Amino acid sequence: MNDQPQIANPDSANIRAVPAFAEPGVPHIRALNVPGMQALYVKEVRRFFKVQLQTIWAPAITTLLFLVIFTVALGGAGRTVIGVPFADFIAPGLIMMAMLQNSFANSSFSLLVGKIQGTIVDYLMPPLAVGELVIALVGAAVTRAILVGFALWFAMLFWPGVNVGADHLWAVALFGVLGAMMLGFLGLITSVWAEKFDHAAAVTNFVVTPLALLSGTFYSVDLLAPWFQGVAHANPVYYAIMGFRYGFIGTVDATIANPVLTAALVLVGVNIVLGFITYRLLVSGWKLKA
Repeated sequence: MNDQPQIANPDSANIRAVPAFAEPGVPHIRALNVPGMQALYVKEVRRFFKVQLQTIWAPAITTLLFLVIFTVALGGAGRTVIGVPFADFIAPGLIMMAMLQNSFANSSFSLLVGKIQGTIVDYLMPPLAVGELVIALVGAAVTRAILVGFALWFAMLFWPGVNVGADHLWAVALFGVLGAMMLGFLGLITSVWAEKFDHAAAVTNFVVTPLALLSGTFYSVDLLAPWFQGVAHANPVYYAIMGFRYGFIGTVDATIANPVLTAALVLVGVNIVLGFITYRLLVSGWKLKA
């Protein structure tokens, strides 16, 4: 007899088949890549939070100075606008304006700095679909806008003569998020198009700032000439500020029918259009993969 140990051949039916590698380009993650999307979102939030003195507190203090100047210069003698004290009228608009500007600043920086520093591959190579990339970047921009808004609101709570108690909290949340998303999408479009920081600064100076200043932040639109009211009604930022202000003071300075509902529908429509443009630009790889 052969006393050497015999290696029995296992039955072929019991052999576990080794899975074959997927073909190149075949996705392994067929559902929403929540961990990857969360990682990018956290990375973007940590990026601006590391310099929070510049990205959160400095904009809040600068905007608070607007409140000080305008209330001292124009808010005396019991002046009211649409039935509320001037300081109560201007405060929500200033909060919203700061939120919009910082949402744009955050999203317009993300891809642009990657293109300039040559690290754009860090955004394009991870297993993230274009929609997931957009959600993470715009979500981080909205987060920064909310933090700036909370910082301003907290500071205004202690400012004498200003009431920033919310009458309709749902309107504050709805229009705050819709407005921040709108500028977040615009910032992403800018970061795709821009090739240097001067291009992004040009959009800030010649598009974002005029839209914010001509949106009824410092004045009541219903007191303007009819032709200028038409200009304000064509400005989507006006609807964001008007709806946000309604959440605080419970009234609006609009001559349009169903102003709050109209404002919400306009912002939803603008966000859909800007989101579609952002998605198509990223899918095409224009100025990103060249």
